[in-house]
Amino acid sequence: MRWELREGERLVGTLTYEGSDMFWHACRFEPGPAWPEFAPLFDALNSATDRGDDDALHDADQAINAAGLVLDPGTGEPPVTDFLVSIEGEAAGVRFG
Repeated sequence: MRWELREGERLVGTLTYEGSDMFWHACRFEPGPAWPEFAPLFDALNSATDRGDDDALHDADQAINAAGLVLDPGTGEPPVTDFLVSIEGEAAGVRFG
């Protein structure tokens, strides 16, 4: 199972399912051409998580949501718009709403 993380027509990256842990799906992340523009959003999320800063974590999640990212399964199904995503290096986690 794979999803393309997109902002409009731009490919941010590809997430390839590797397993599940409770509500989260562990994925391998491959950056796309638009990744450099969106990487700072995920850097902020990771930094807030590492610091245990709940306010900054909330702000980082809101910024990612506001970016208009979708997960396109590439199967002809509509893109998924209700999800949380975390990306750090080649590792990603996805939780569907």
